Amino acid sequence: MKELFRSTDPTVLAFATALLQGEDIDCFQMDVNMSILEGGIGIFPRRMMVRSADYERAARVMRDNDIPLLQ
Repeated sequence: MKELFRSTDPTVLAFATALLQGEDIDCFQMDVNMSILEGGIGIFPRRMMVRSADYERAARVMRDNDIPLLQ
């Protein structure tokens, strides 16, 4: 798995998930359960992960939809 981007915005994460699923790219959000530690205030970013083989395609989808990637 390779990290595509991170965000604290649940709408960006949901949008990105929908875009990736629409392109048949498997994705997985890591750090979702950190909300238990933070009390639900959204200070810890969640990481969007994709397979290494799908990374370039996934990155293209994110760039086409103005979702910033990791540098």
